[in-house]
Amino acid sequence: WTYVHLEGTPTEIGYQHGYLLASEILEMRKVVGLELTHDTKKSWAFFRDAARNMMWPRIELQYREELQGITAGVNARGVKLDLWDIVALNGLLEWGYYVREYDKQHKVLSASSSTWAEHCSAFVATGSYTRDGKAVIAHNNWTIIFDIAPSQGYRILMDGLPGFIASDDDFGLNSAGIMITETTITAFEGYDPGGIPEFVRARKAMQYSASIDDFASIMKEGNNGGYANDWLLADRKTNEIASLELGLKNVTLERKKDGYFVGANFPINPKLALEETKFDTKDVSNSANARHVRWDQLMAEYKGKIDVAAAQRFLADHYDTYQRKDDPNERTLCGHIDLSPRGLPSW
Repeated sequence: WTYVHLEGTPTEIGYQHGYLLASEILEMRKVVGLELTHDTKKSWAFFRDAARNMMWPRIELQYREELQGITAGVNARGVKLDLWDIVALNGLLEWGYYVREYDKQHKVLSASSSTWAEHCSAFVATGSYTRDGKAVIAHNNWTIIFDIAPSQGYRILMDGLPGFIASDDDFGLNSAGIMITETTITAFEGYDPGGIPEFVRARKAMQYSASIDDFASIMKEGNNGGYANDWLLADRKTNEIASLELGLKNVTLERKKDGYFVGANFPINPKLALEETKFDTKDVSNSANARHVRWDQLMAEYKGKIDVAAAQRFLADHYDTYQRKDDPNERTLCGHIDLSPRGLPSW
């Protein structure tokens, strides 16, 4: 892991971030630019313009200051990126949704495709399912660990990417005891350019939530449909857990004090699946469906024994429920899409 500690006002946090990770942010910009322009057939200038004209007016002051601070920090290290590069970078996981909506509105045959393979698996469990009755949460991750102590809100420990103000992967917990993760809803379509960018709401929810209700309220306010996820949550103070499936038209919050929720990129609400996705819920060979089956198997097998060590075993699991054998690939919880003979899943 690369561990990065940031603290202070939004401007100070941003400047520290940009200064400490300047070379990584530049590399991230190059990679993101290549992926986006290849997958959408839009230029980087297109995303810079959308960042400036569509996203920036809907970003509140504290996060504007943090983004400006990142820009100042990278510039101080001699890296020539400007504010619109940094904002466009933060919008990465929303651009696919935006481009499809943009092309639909402009009657353009969309070339946009997902650049993010289906390999995120997560769970949260509590009560009779865990060894000590307390909440356990886990997600497979591959990124930087940020330790952020802001001048306002709660201290955050989260995984993330260089130059990004939100986790995006997503995994984090704050000093109020709220634990947060998610998996993306596969084949989701829909975007409201007039809403608040998802990365702003996700960061704010992680920074200011003292309860599950706080998190749900912040994520739903100004919901733009970008980066539509099933958010898995836990409150360490009460050991209550929740699932917030956040589509654009359909939003569902479920809560439990005994039980579990699992995520593997599958939609949960049948109405959401029908109205807002192109996902085939009956295809048992599909990565998301196969991993869903495996999660339910493991939750039943380990009921009453789930702890951190068990969570680590789950996320290294190589069992493919479709083939009924160990074979690390895109259908297994380990996230080994690199070993799949079928290549990267797409929608």
